[in-house]
Amino acid sequence: MKTKAILLDQKAISRATTRISHEIIEKNKGIEDLVLVGIKTRGVPFSQRIAEKINEIEGKKVPVEELDITLYRDDLSEISDSPLVKKSQFKTDIRNKNVILIDDVLYTGRTVRAALDAIVDNDRPKKIQLAVLIDRGHRELPIRPDYIGKNVPTSKSEVVSVKFNEIDDKDEVTIKEKA
Repeated sequence: MKTKAILLDQKAISRATTRISHEIIEKNKGIEDLVLVGIKTRGVPFSQRIAEKINEIEGKKVPVEELDITLYRDDLSEISDSPLVKKSQFKTDIRNKNVILIDDVLYTGRTVRAALDAIVDNDRPKKIQLAVLIDRGHRELPIRPDYIGKNVPTSKSEVVSVKFNEIDDKDEVTIKEKA
């Protein structure tokens, strides 16, 4: 795939993380009863970065959970004949909490739908909000993020690639053209 453009560099990702963190604090009137849930893979480091920024701002740590939605995907048969099935268990009690579901890219909405199913299987939070670094459009389900780092209108022939230092040894968001 050919890289068409760099959408966000390290500084832009940092600015978006800071802004989203402030917006989460403001919308929830503080961080009381807040739990961040990062969708594996790249939603996890993004959620940890937001938690660190919230800690810098508020001086208190917010619990961060990891969510593997493999079991809940509606396209498992397209991914593998024998998909890996894992039950998510949170260490943090999410009952009556404000859960911020965090992912790197929002596209069709199917990953978020699967994540919502997984969260509700764990317990019933008071509220679930969605934070994404990139919203690229093309929704197949009626899902809308509460917090967005950047809106990027894309064509279906394009791929948005998010890289985080924690996984990829680089902070960058690019848009690529499928061959």
